Formats: sequence, C-alpha cells, structure tokens
Amino acid sequence: MASIVERILILAKTYPSPSAKHTETSCVAGINEAGQPRRLYPVPFRLISGDQQFKKWQWIRARIEKSPADHRPESHRIFVDTIELEDVMGPEKQWEARRPWMAKLPSFDDTDTLDAAREQDSISLALLRPLRLVKLDITPADNPDWTEEEMAKLLQEQNQGNLFDQEEERKQLKLLKKLPYDFHYHYACATPDGEQIYKNKIVDWEVGMLFWNCKKSHGSGWEVPFRAKLEADFREKDLMFMMGNIHRFQHQWLIISLMYPPKRTPVDERQSALF
Repeated sequence: MASIVERILILAKTYPSPSAKHTETSCVAGINEAGQPRRLYPVPFRLISGDQQFKKWQWIRARIEKSPADHRPESHRIFVDTIELEDVMGPEKQWEARRPWMAKLPSFDDTDTLDAAREQDSISLALLRPLRLVKLDITPADNPDWTEEEMAKLLQEQNQGNLFDQEEERKQLKLLKKLPYDFHYHYACATPDGEQIYKNKIVDWEVGMLFWNCKKSHGSGWEVPFRAKLEADFREKDLMFMMGNIHRFQHQWLIISLMYPPKRTPVDERQSALF
C-alpha cells in the first residue's frame, strides 16, 4: 500500500488503558491540512510520555499509510522515524487559531446520532458537544499496576512497527505508571426525544497527568482539585469531547480528548449599532 507524507495537527493523545476484553493500545489522533481526521499507530510510549515529545495542538509532519488491518477510514500506520515536529498552536485570543480546525471535524450533539453515523458512514473519530456535564465518576481500577497480560497487549501493536526493542518499550511502560482509577463523565445531550443522559470513559492523556499532578501536590486530598478542574472549571467552558471508538468493539466509544475553549460572549447588538 502506498505511503504519503502528511502534515497533521495532533488533537488527542490517550493514556494507555487496556482491559481484559479490549486490546486497544494508546490512541494518537489529529487532522491533516485537508481537514481529514487521522488515527495514528503504532506510537511508542516514549513519544507520548515526555514533555520533549510531540504535544496536543502541535503540527507534525510524517509519512503514513492506510492501515491494512484496521478498516476504519481514519486509521493509518505512522512511520515513527519520519516524524518532524513543527509549531504548537496556542490558545490565544479565545482559541482563535484552534477553532477553525475543530470545526473541520465531524460534529454531533448526542451519542445516538454519532453512533448512527458510525453505522452509516463508518465514522470512528468525531467531536461531541454535550448540553451540560452531570457528574464525574471516579472508581478504583481492578489492578493498581500493569499486569503481564496488560503489558503484552500494550506492546502488541507497538512491536508491529519493529521500530524499537521490545525490552526497551517494556521499561518505558513501567516508567509510565498505570492510573489507579477509572474516570467517567455523565453528561446530558438534547435529542428529539428530550434530554438524555450518557456515560463514557475518559482516556485523555491530559486527564491522566492531571491526576498525577494533583496526587503529587495534594497527596490523599488529590480528589478536591481534580474534581474542581474537571467539574467546576469545565462547566464554565464550552466543553466538547473528541470521541473515538474501539477497533474490536466499534459500538463502544471513549472520550479520547477534551476540548475546552472559553464560551463566546454574545454580542450586544444595541451597543454594536453605535459604532
């Protein structure tokens, strides 16, 4: 299959979160200059775990090819040794530079409509705009550390690229601690049948790092600042979810990235008419 070089804006990096049933590894997703969503793999952990590596909202240039094993239209293999880092797109002026790129993503107002688009058009990456947040669930993970089975699943797709030594990747994964909790948003959406409540797991890399930062700064009291950010603060934002489904269970959706631009202030038409 022919490969091409594309310039891609990174919009999502997920925290590794395997389970006994799902063999999905970390997801890195973005959008190319033509406005086409891209899911990229295999991405070694070293390229998502350090501040020196590519960031969310950063442009990269890399050689990619359509995945022969994953028929979701957005899924592409990335040749990691071709990655070139470019500019990071900042949030200045109320996300002025970022908003046009978010607008290029398929966008939905409720999960049922999103899932209908998956069935009809094979969409597997999209933006979801909830009506409001309801609550955040925090539940203990089944195991506090990576099991050997989880380690093997996480390394499975990484090693398909044959780019790095498996033992080195295993060391990197051990340095990348497993999250001891699972996080789920309950949120409301407006539907033709009225307001409906949905629940999805959050696997955004930023949320995982927020947990570790709150744990480091507040110890056993980490949950207070963690909830303050993900509940109170985000209720004041125009919060959107970047959704991605699971390869082997495509009816199941995860929140792979949080988008939180400030809410736009409505223009006072009477005042603007004076100028």
